[in-house]
Amino acid sequence: MRILGIDPGLRTLGWGVIESNGSRLSHVANGLCKSDGDDLGERLLSLHNQIVEVIADHQPDQAAIEQTFVNKDGAGTLKLGQARGVALLTLAQAGLPVGEYAPNRVKKTVVGVGHAEKEQVLHMVKLQLPGCRPKGADAADALAIAICHAYYGKTQQARVKEVRA
Repeated sequence: MRILGIDPGLRTLGWGVIESNGSRLSHVANGLCKSDGDDLGERLLSLHNQIVEVIADHQPDQAAIEQTFVNKDGAGTLKLGQARGVALLTLAQAGLPVGEYAPNRVKKTVVGVGHAEKEQVLHMVKLQLPGCRPKGADAADALAIAICHAYYGKTQQARVKEVRA
């Protein structure tokens, strides 16, 4: 299974693609989408177009995205939510099933500690995906989100099917 992980952000959106074959994980690609444009609409469209390219280039089977956490800066949280919404829409347009994970769950899965620092996440991503060179902290986070989905995605889909039945 090929998984696209996305770490949403309005200025910089991180992405990472991994292959999951049983318990074996391997790195495929990673990168950063930098938003272009003068106004919010142009920046969001720029992110959409770049995610479309990533999907076309790497043909993922599933996707995973980090849930938005609310911080003290309400305007910043709202902008992050808008970037996340564009990412979710783009993934839905591509017909990809999407898992959503809280930041603490991702960190606990990859590092073993829910409040791990970015450097710890980067280090553990490199250990779990040998030969991987993340293009930045946001790309490392996106790879961590994909790793989390590799572990929990099947369980999450089974729960969704149970609820719908």
